[in-house]
Amino acid sequence: MHLTSREKFPPASGDRQASLIVLGPVATSEKVLESLELAGYQAAGASTRAAALVLLAAQRFDLLIIDTLMPDAHDLAGYQRLADGSAPVLFLTDPTSLDGLCPWLSLGVADYVLKPLRVPEILARVQVLLHDRGAARPERTPRQAADLTLGDLILNDATCQVWRGPRELSLSPTEYRLLRCLLLHPGQVLSKEQISRNVWGEDRARTENTIESLISRLRRKVDREAPPLIHTRKGFGYWLGAGEGVGGP
Repeated sequence: MHLTSREKFPPASGDRQASLIVLGPVATSEKVLESLELAGYQAAGASTRAAALVLLAAQRFDLLIIDTLMPDAHDLAGYQRLADGSAPVLFLTDPTSLDGLCPWLSLGVADYVLKPLRVPEILARVQVLLHDRGAARPERTPRQAADLTLGDLILNDATCQVWRGPRELSLSPTEYRLLRCLLLHPGQVLSKEQISRNVWGEDRARTENTIESLISRLRRKVDREAPPLIHTRKGFGYWLGAGEGVGGP
């Protein structure tokens, strides 16, 4: 399904801080991405579920735009968990698919645009969803260049603050340094020796029990109300990511 042909794009008016992801067939994604970027938004696209999960695990997005032709398009909860936990969704759909969207639309976490798609309508719905999201979450500061992110986990080096979704985490300086170390090496298994050097320095090594205790405390705070990001590779060390892992220290 293509956007209406010869559609004129409006002048740039999007929020440069807002990051959007478009999930759908290549033809639709490219057209929607072009219109969003011309309107001033930061946008990325994915045409498969696997590609979408990679993007969602690597970056926090403020809004999801999902074509109902996307595989598992109705698995909104699955996409949201990786996006931000509360990111609104705009569905691109046809009338025959509306019944399947009703549970999400009734919760107020999603909206839709009917095909054939028109740029002005898409941009209007995007603006409303982003405005509602901002009004509901004033405590979240826009992402800065100093941020380290993984999915809905955000660490701001300038202010030494950490969020998981809408929740700000209260970390000790040692827990903060450990999380920062893991965020700098996403998906990489770090040994206890590597963690000790990064957190305490070369000449202040800590015992294995001390490191295990620190990991456990950090895991309780980071993964308390969301899918786990801190994982154990038994016999090797620890890693940070959105995949499957062992939950113990």
